[in-house]
Amino acid sequence: MLRKILIANRGEIAVRIIRACRDLNISTVAVYSEADKGALHVRLSDEAYLIGPAPSVESYLRIDRILDAAKRASASAIHPGYGFLAENADFARAVLNAGLVFIGPTPEAMELMGSKVNARRVAIAAGAPVVPGTTEPLDSYEEAQSVAAGLGYPVMLKASAGGGGKGMRFVEREEDLRSALETAQSEAAAAFGNAEVYLEKAVERPRHIEIQVFADTHGNFVHLGERECSIQRRHQKVVEECPSPINDASLRERMGQAAVEIARAANYVGAGTVEFLVSDVTRDFYFLEMNTRLQVEHPVTELVTGFDLVREQIRVAEGKPLSFTQEDVRWHGHAIECRVYAEDPANDFMPSPGRISFLNVPAGPGIRDDGGVTSGTEVSIYYDPMISKLAAWGRTRAEAIDRLRRALDEYNVDGIKTTLPFFRAIVRDDEFIAGRLDTGFIPRFNERQARAVEQVEETGAEAIEQRDAALIAAALDYARRQSQASANHQPGTEEQSRWRMAGRAALLNSRT
Repeated sequence: MLRKILIANRGEIAVRIIRACRDLNISTVAVYSEADKGALHVRLSDEAYLIGPAPSVESYLRIDRILDAAKRASASAIHPGYGFLAENADFARAVLNAGLVFIGPTPEAMELMGSKVNARRVAIAAGAPVVPGTTEPLDSYEEAQSVAAGLGYPVMLKASAGGGGKGMRFVEREEDLRSALETAQSEAAAAFGNAEVYLEKAVERPRHIEIQVFADTHGNFVHLGERECSIQRRHQKVVEECPSPINDASLRERMGQAAVEIARAANYVGAGTVEFLVSDVTRDFYFLEMNTRLQVEHPVTELVTGFDLVREQIRVAEGKPLSFTQEDVRWHGHAIECRVYAEDPANDFMPSPGRISFLNVPAGPGIRDDGGVTSGTEVSIYYDPMISKLAAWGRTRAEAIDRLRRALDEYNVDGIKTTLPFFRAIVRDDEFIAGRLDTGFIPRFNERQARAVEQVEETGAEAIEQRDAALIAAALDYARRQSQASANHQPGTEEQSRWRMAGRAALLNSRT
């Protein structure tokens, strides 16, 4: 049994792991930078250790400082969360060499599947379908030119060593290939310290669908079904759901079996995600990559299957077999998750750092919010600007959408710009409601929004956000009451006016 776990991460994922440990009566150790002194994960942990200044390279990426904190705390294991060091084989190996348990896959599996080129080889050996392309990094522009000509445009250039959209370029014609290759290589080198890039055929109107897999040290391999992750900005997911709107039992079984065979071929242990591209036209699927860690979108799988994936990770790390078999896995209802970021959707999703002056998190039937901030939290420029993962569960996809719509309307974050207005529009979009999704969804959605604005302008109507209208109404009402205030109102008292207009709530705080 693991008695004390250090969490080598921050934010909402650290909070998520702390809560799982609390369920298991396991003590937790947090690490934090100078920018995170008052962070929620620090306050919730049993112990916390400062590991350096705000920049990640001087704190959260310092393996020596994390191991030193583990030693000082007498921790028995380290959970890397996701991001930062979660897919760093050197870190996993250093943890093991220090005599600690690493809650994740083996360093060998991380190295094997961390290289997209090697992962393609593993998938091919396992009999999984892969997108036609190179199985070795490109040596030159001339090779890229020859391969692209053979495959036919459009093609995709991808960094061999990483993900998250870094070092990835979509190329529609030969004239753009050289500049795209140079940019992809430069970006890959900066992001991953490895400029290797490979090339593959671009799948037309692809859906991004991934399979959650799990394995233990006793030779058991299972999958927990799929997640639809097609709504992306800059090749990074922002909306995920389980199951996929195009799911059927046959497709799930075929993709699930392919994912399990890939994990088996990699001698994988722990939680992992095998990602596929699925043609929206033919329903053919192709292996994309494997993420050797827990995913941001794991809550939707938990809501539909009922399994706690973090708890299962800890169980496997303790050397125990999985608590379930493939026959035990059932899928109940539908779950959809929105990644709430401190970003400005109107400005190409640029980060919006600053202090959260007010936070109201939704609740109620079917709602789950995995957050890492509170009112007063400073959203730093140094880290990923995620505020929380908001998920809604329903017996059907339609019910899940209804609940998510309500939750998004309840969610209120003041002081910074967030992606909430973007999601409020998404869940009311006809194409989203119909489940017509692919990785080009957001550009088309933006075009539909722009056309709607043009139509409003052409008719001369005023486009006022419903929430803004509610705030204006509340402010006008307060001004009227202020002018009629009785002598009983004492200076310094505070009043609240809550108005609801067209289903959107607004709260006005004023001092009399």
